[in-house]
Amino acid sequence: MDKVSTLDIVKKYGFRFSKSLGQNFLIDNTVLQDIVEGANISEDDFVIEIGPGIGTLTKELLLKAKKVCSIELDSDLIPILEEELKEFKNFEIIHKDALKIDYNEIIGEEKSVKLVANLPYYVTTPIIAKLLNDHYNFKSLTIMIQKEVAERIVSKPDCKEYGAISILVQYYCDTEIIRKVSHASFVPEPKVDSMVIRLDRLTEPRTKLDNVELFFKVVRSSFNMRRKTLWNALKSIPLDKDKLEIAFHESGIDPKRRGETLSVEEFGKLSNCINKLL
Repeated sequence: MDKVSTLDIVKKYGFRFSKSLGQNFLIDNTVLQDIVEGANISEDDFVIEIGPGIGTLTKELLLKAKKVCSIELDSDLIPILEEELKEFKNFEIIHKDALKIDYNEIIGEEKSVKLVANLPYYVTTPIIAKLLNDHYNFKSLTIMIQKEVAERIVSKPDCKEYGAISILVQYYCDTEIIRKVSHASFVPEPKVDSMVIRLDRLTEPRTKLDNVELFFKVVRSSFNMRRKTLWNALKSIPLDKDKLEIAFHESGIDPKRRGETLSVEEFGKLSNCINKLL
């Protein structure tokens, strides 16, 4: 599906793009192929797609996967998808909000589940957080997102891009950049470039935690005011100064360091030591 045919379908159904839903349809065939190849889709895979649009990427996924279940919020797109993809017996459309779904109800007994999505910029972080924190049985998430967000996700300590989203994703996943995507690859054109990345779910999280909720609270507190030292940033943790000092000592973390210098494993050590003293 190229620019002409995409616009033809839009015109055919009189579809109007919704700014509030962040709709930008992909029109570059090379990007479509790279997404499918980057996601390593095979005939054994059950694919969940978020935000299929008019089915541009969906069609390519249907040709490779055992089944594709697409989740679409815009009611105006449902009849278009049903008509344009009616030839495929391995296609299912669900008209719901991707942020409010229990994905286990969709996954059922499927063993090889991969998620693919061209995510609207405004819901990128909430959807990633939901998919990872709710522990759904995905093998991988291949997502096209705003370039700057992708760079934050894959960044390492001591980089300005490194932050809480980096820790969240890397605690659960290995990350790989598939390709950069120009803003000219969409209609209507967004103002920024995008990037396709794949998140491969680890068999076990990257570090062993005694209290996952506390771990992420320590991470968030450390980055809320990223120029502060850890000693000052973690004053919001309900632990008196003497015990906090002990936690830094036992974890081997210098309290004068900033959060942006700590690896996932170091945050894990620190939060485990704090948890023992609470």
